[in-house]
Amino acid sequence: MEHSLKDALRKAKRRQLLKIIIISIIVVLITLPVLYKIGNYFAAKSSTRLHEQLFLHNEIAEPNIQIDSQVTNNSSMFGGNIITNRSKNVDGYLVPWSTLTSSYDWLRINIDHNELIPGFYGEGTELYEYDKQTKNKVATFYHPSIQKSHDGVQNDLEEISQMDDYVAEVALSFDKPYTFQEIQKQIPDNLNIVWLYMTSPVGDESKGPAGMPVYGFNPSDLPKGAYHRFIKSLKEYDKNGNEETIQNFLQSNKNKPFEDVKVLGVMVTGQTKNFKSLENKSFIHGASVGATAQIVPYIKPTK
Repeated sequence: MEHSLKDALRKAKRRQLLKIIIISIIVVLITLPVLYKIGNYFAAKSSTRLHEQLFLHNEIAEPNIQIDSQVTNNSSMFGGNIITNRSKNVDGYLVPWSTLTSSYDWLRINIDHNELIPGFYGEGTELYEYDKQTKNKVATFYHPSIQKSHDGVQNDLEEISQMDDYVAEVALSFDKPYTFQEIQKQIPDNLNIVWLYMTSPVGDESKGPAGMPVYGFNPSDLPKGAYHRFIKSLKEYDKNGNEETIQNFLQSNKNKPFEDVKVLGVMVTGQTKNFKSLENKSFIHGASVGATAQIVPYIKPTK
């Protein structure tokens, strides 16, 4: 009798254990696809947000830099990377620029600021910023209120115009703010205006580059429409209102027509010989050369 009871208890325990195992397997089979879908949902949401932020940043804060492609890489339900391939258009010549590798997970997005921020080279009297991957020189804008720079306010126009058979991009910083119409009268027709420098934080540049961002946009063929897109993008980029420089610019230009908005500088591109006419112009506070390319017979410059 006692032996039969023990056997019955063992069988009952085995049945209970088997039932638990079967239920656990069913729960896992149901839960895994749900977790996979939830993980993919949050990862995709972060991926979309990172794509949008990268495009926004390029649109308002990367002078004469274009995105050639932007693709998701190493993606999983937990996150992944976004690879952004970039270049510069220098009067019809495409010059390589650094590739960004940004990352995202369920909760965070991380833009590749290490490559966005230029490197700094200094030896003797040679002081300049450069793109970390391509080693091309980065053109520097000078805010008109900053009179003392670590390397002095540079004017490369004389040296540029002496380069034979090259195209170049040059950041022209003005002695004071001007309207776009006033700028157009000053810039010769054989140079391309490819970016308008609108605002930037003012920091102490006397001991070295402060790494301040510059904000502006490509005026394209429709500068008024491009300006309205720029304002919309600025608002979206700083929708939480954390960037004092952006908020001050938006407030001071609120309801202003584009014709009354002031510009602090421009990025221009063209053949180096065409920069000769800008030498010794009083409205130019500084002129900093950036990317250059040698002219070849099989690629015709835009101007």
